[in-house]
This record gives sequence, structure tokens and C-alpha cells, in this order.
Amino acid sequence: MSEAGTGSADTGGGPERAGRRALTYAVLLCLLGAGLAVFAATRTWGVELTPRPAPLPPIRTVRTGGDLLPWLPALALVGLAAAGAVLATRGLGRRLVGVLLALVGAGLVAGGGYGGFGPTSDGISVGWPVLCAVGGLLATAAGVVTAVRGAGWPVMGARYERAGRGGGPAKVGPAPEAPGRLEGRRTTAAWDALDRGEDPTVS
Repeated sequence: MSEAGTGSADTGGGPERAGRRALTYAVLLCLLGAGLAVFAATRTWGVELTPRPAPLPPIRTVRTGGDLLPWLPALALVGLAAAGAVLATRGLGRRLVGVLLALVGAGLVAGGGYGGFGPTSDGISVGWPVLCAVGGLLATAAGVVTAVRGAGWPVMGARYERAGRGGGPAKVGPAPEAPGRLEGRRTTAAWDALDRGEDPTVS
């Protein structure tokens, strides 16, 4: 009898455990992808040398990904914020966050590709743009998975909620008074009766 009950409990907890695992993986994938994109977008993508008349040395201008594409770091930060939104939302809202995250990831991929291989890529080292695009791909994957399966994942903090009768929230009644408190009240009432000239032992 006990083995059968244990097996049914494990079976019931399996889908919830799998949902929590999938939620954790999606959030970590989002953080990893957006974090890589933020890091890559703030690195030096290229150095521009502007010649000057001799004997003056050329002017060296360092250009980061944010200098070339100002919207790129901001888009990556939106991807980081989406990780928290995936945890905080549920149902249709979480699916919409997944769609937004997938679009953000696609934008990061496009930005990395344009910065590294576009018409303005002369003198640009392709390493950081490629890393930014890889981060965008990871964020896109996290967004697609969230949009497709996120509605069935558990909500953050749901395991701490206790259901009352009929599936509603548990009702908390007033705490029973301690015996010592009751005895104290009875003693006070007895002294008050004596002050009024009454006998407290007579009911």
C-alpha cells in the first residue's frame, strides 16, 4: 500500500519538476545569451587611424560595438531584463515575453552580422561581432522555447502557496489563546469582583 502511494506521488510531481527544470534552463540560456551580447557590444570592435602631416602620429580612435551601433547594448540589456520577466509572468503573458525575447535575440544576431560583415566593417575585428551574434542566437532559442512551452511552466513561488478547501487559499483563523492568558484574565476578574464587594466563588 505504501509503495503504491509513493509511486503515485512521484508521478504527480514529475511534470511540475520537469517544468521547473525547463524554466530554469530557459532563464539561464537567456542570461547567458544576453550577457554575452552585452559584453561583446562593449568591447573594441575596431580602431580607426586618421593620418596627420608628418611628423605628427596618426589619430587613433577606438570604436566599440556601441559606438558603431548605439542601439546594440540597449537591446542586449532588454534581453537581460526579459530573463526576470520570464520568471515573473505566467500563461499568455509569459508567451508574449518569449516572443519579445526571440525578437531581441534576432536583433542581436543582425547587429553582430552587420557590424562584422556589413558595408561599414572595414577595419573591424570580427571576433566580437561574432560573439554578439552567438549571444543573440542563445537568446533567440530561449525566447522560442518560452513562447512555445512557457505557458505550462510553473509560476515563481507557486510551491510555497497552500491551497485551502476547494482549491482556494488557505484561511488562517485566530490563534488559540494560551492557558496562562486565560488564567490571568480569570484572576483579574476575581479581584474586580472582590473590589465590588461580591464573592467570586458564588456562581
